[in-house]
Amino acid sequence: MPPVSLAPFRPRLLASLRGYGRDRFLRDLGAGLTVGVVALPLAMAFAIASGLKPEAGLWTAIIAGLLIALLGGSSVQIGGPAGAFIVIVYGIIERYGVANLLIATSCAGVLLFVMGLLKLGRLVRYVPVSIVIGFTNGIAVLIAASQVKDWLGLSISKMPADFFTQLGTIARHLDTFNPYAFALGTACLAGLFIWQHLWHAESPANKLAQDIPGMHQASAVGARIPGAVVALVTLTALSVLLHLPVDTIGSRFGSIPPGLPPMALPDFSWETVKLLVTPTITIALLGAIESLLCARVADQLTSLPRHDPNQELMAQGVANFIVPFFGGMPATGTIARTVTNVRAGATSPVAGVIHSLTLAVIVLAAAPLALLVPLSVLAGVLLYTAWNMGEWREFAHLRRYSLHYRVLMLGTFALTVVFDLTVAVEVGLFTACVLFIQKMSSLFSVEPLERGGGLLRYRLYGSLFFGATAKIDSIVQAVESAPEGPDVVLDALHLVHLDTSGLDTLRQLHKAILLRQGTLRIEGLQDQPREVIERAGFDVELARHLASAEVAA
Repeated sequence: MPPVSLAPFRPRLLASLRGYGRDRFLRDLGAGLTVGVVALPLAMAFAIASGLKPEAGLWTAIIAGLLIALLGGSSVQIGGPAGAFIVIVYGIIERYGVANLLIATSCAGVLLFVMGLLKLGRLVRYVPVSIVIGFTNGIAVLIAASQVKDWLGLSISKMPADFFTQLGTIARHLDTFNPYAFALGTACLAGLFIWQHLWHAESPANKLAQDIPGMHQASAVGARIPGAVVALVTLTALSVLLHLPVDTIGSRFGSIPPGLPPMALPDFSWETVKLLVTPTITIALLGAIESLLCARVADQLTSLPRHDPNQELMAQGVANFIVPFFGGMPATGTIARTVTNVRAGATSPVAGVIHSLTLAVIVLAAAPLALLVPLSVLAGVLLYTAWNMGEWREFAHLRRYSLHYRVLMLGTFALTVVFDLTVAVEVGLFTACVLFIQKMSSLFSVEPLERGGGLLRYRLYGSLFFGATAKIDSIVQAVESAPEGPDVVLDALHLVHLDTSGLDTLRQLHKAILLRQGTLRIEGLQDQPREVIERAGFDVELARHLASAEVAA
């Protein structure tokens, strides 16, 4: 048995530093500073929406972002807490508690590292795009639903994890509606949409700025300032100046510790780990899919070397294993921050390192200011994130796609919303396999070429595997109804694949022929079917019976 081939541990940073100069550093510095500022509101918002304290998201972005940049397989990927994890983390906390979330995250980190070490990174690409779009849209809907409470300023002590129960809870508490919170959240949401288009190259404002002396530079600066940061600063200041009666980070969570949280080992036990198999697999699977999809998006946006999926998984594994020791949450590649990093001019993982250091400086120097941020403003940021996260146009374009695509996408979307991501992905992959088997079996066919005078000749097309073996029954029926001693010839020139079930079917056909004192010949075998037949010794059986028939004749 050949030894298992393991992936080498080669962080992209080492290769990127060859020939690294001042110009590239300045570009990475600018990109890292930009993304570090962008990550601040998102990290807090993701943690709060997940049922954790804001510092859990902040230190996850800092520690995991640093480790993923140092050890990852992508030149520009930014790691940290992601919106896709909100629903998963909230559900795990509701069912298992925060302590067990930390254990599941560390176990998922080990699983991710092993996946990368065993070169399983490329397997994630085999997840059908219809399933990815389905659960991405489903998660976006769940994120939006989870933010309605803070957006409307409702007085709800604890939100349930189930989607329909959430809607019922919100409906029962509509009498606690806070118009000030709703106004801030709506202003944030509207401002983010406006900011996105304000500095677009084709926007009227940007075109006007090009014609005004001195405004070109101002337009370029405005385009680089993250809209979420502008909304966070302006609306927080407005809330403080007007003394608006709204919930803030400080009123709900108290102070944010200004220093690095103390390292504490989760209380591991084998019994606990066995109970956390499902959340561990869920975190690992979602982390792998999100990080590698994000890396593929980054590859398409830059001319830098393509990412190494196995190294990226190993880096994600290390980050997720270590972050829980500091009270952090699951981390993965983040598309919004990675795209921002690329557009800001990043050339290497150094930008990711600077992003983490920038965020750490902000947290250590300005933690008290974060306590003033209204939760409705963070809700607006997350509603905007959910909108950008979803592939909503796919629903309008469903008619263009096959029935298989529609079943997988809509089914995964519905299961994600109604149940959870684990069920959606499991059922989606199972359905994809069934539909694939059905499709492949339809590509296998048996064509009768000649029948008469004791000769039955057929031509086989496609792949004879477990899903297509029933089509050999037509040959068996022809043999059983033929006169004694039929001579059956199978033309296998167009048979491209044969599995063990297909081989067993051919053996059963041979037995039926022998019962009729006939013979079986298989002609024109391709390499793969011939290898399967020879390895099983079926070619020897056929030759022996053919020789016996010739002697008897």
